[in-house]
Amino acid sequence: MRVLGIDPGTLNLGYGVVDEEGREMRMVNCGVLRSPAKLPLEQRLSSLYHGLCRVVAECEPDEVAIEEPFVADNVRSALSLGRAQAIAILAAANRKLPVFRYPPALVKQNVTNSGGSSKAQVQEMVRIQLGLSTAPEPSDASDALAVAICHLHQRQFDCLLNKTR
Repeated sequence: MRVLGIDPGTLNLGYGVVDEEGREMRMVNCGVLRSPAKLPLEQRLSSLYHGLCRVVAECEPDEVAIEEPFVADNVRSALSLGRAQAIAILAAANRKLPVFRYPPALVKQNVTNSGGSSKAQVQEMVRIQLGLSTAPEPSDASDALAVAICHLHQRQFDCLLNKTR
């Protein structure tokens, strides 16, 4: 199973690809698609969309997992993240890939065992779970890998639940 995890953003969109065979997970690729803040929104979104389409074509994931926008007091930020999430969903839909969405606290809970973990704690647990010598950088890429790991954990959990029913 190959999962593309996405940490959406309209300036920096993190992506991480994780393969799972049996109980082993390994990182295939990760990175950040960047879009200059000085460009108009529509050009930034177009650039990110086309970059993400290239990642999907190159990595050929089986499923896509996306971190949902966190909505608190900053509505403008939530709208921006929602736009980035929409282009990620569209890039997956164009390849007929199933898309799964996870709130940030659930991603942290799955990866670190605590929904309130810091970015550094998430990076370290991603490093450990993927057997990497150093933590993935930048944090947008590490967060995207965490989303992919979260999805794989959720799939395992769902399989276990279905076996007991």
